[in-house]
Amino acid sequence: MTYCVGLRLRKGLVFMSDTRTNAGVDDIAQVCKMTSWEVPGERVFTVLSAGNLATTQTVISLIDERTKAPEERNPSILEAPSMFQAATIIGDLLREVVKSADPSGQSAGSTFGATLIFGGQIKGSSPRLFLIYPEGNFIEAGDDNPFFQAGETKYGRPILVRAWDDEMSFESAIKLLCVSFDSTIRANAGVDMPLDLQILKADDFRVSQSRRMERDDPYFREISQSWSDALGVALGGLPEFEF
Repeated sequence: MTYCVGLRLRKGLVFMSDTRTNAGVDDIAQVCKMTSWEVPGERVFTVLSAGNLATTQTVISLIDERTKAPEERNPSILEAPSMFQAATIIGDLLREVVKSADPSGQSAGSTFGATLIFGGQIKGSSPRLFLIYPEGNFIEAGDDNPFFQAGETKYGRPILVRAWDDEMSFESAIKLLCVSFDSTIRANAGVDMPLDLQILKADDFRVSQSRRMERDDPYFREISQSWSDALGVALGGLPEFEF
């Protein structure tokens, strides 16, 4: 399994993903699920991938190939006139890859299915964030749905829903994501360190910050312990139940 999150803030976009692909006592693999493309000063894109690994890697490879040798019938996201068009290109690719692997047709329940979180910015427009489904269709983040999750979403969602703020700093957003991922890692063996982190600042048109948090990352360990301690204190401060 996996866990990926894309956050939309007023200041830009924040992405985080784990690297676990299998969970078993003798079958554990580690693969980066975050990929970026940029034309400095003009556009920048990031994709987070969850689902069948063969499907996601094929889609990422096809996107990458088209950025190097675009054709009229195989358009490149680096030449797309808008984020919507770029999302459409990626959605079409995902649908085609799933359909070629599964003759019964692309669907969320397909063994070859995958979900992508796609975000970025093209000069002249604001940063935008999309969730692309296996069928190739997609939805865009807005005021009512300011973040997207993919993979093992349920354990880390409550903290995001309660604490997300459009005006929060990148530093606060990273802290929020660390708590969300820590909750997920503790509850599900299918999600694990290392974690990949990336920031796309509005109007920067490049990957502004990028970092990998390894298992022994001191900041993540401090956040994990501090959050556990804070929950204990908060629980102790709640009114006692009476029979």
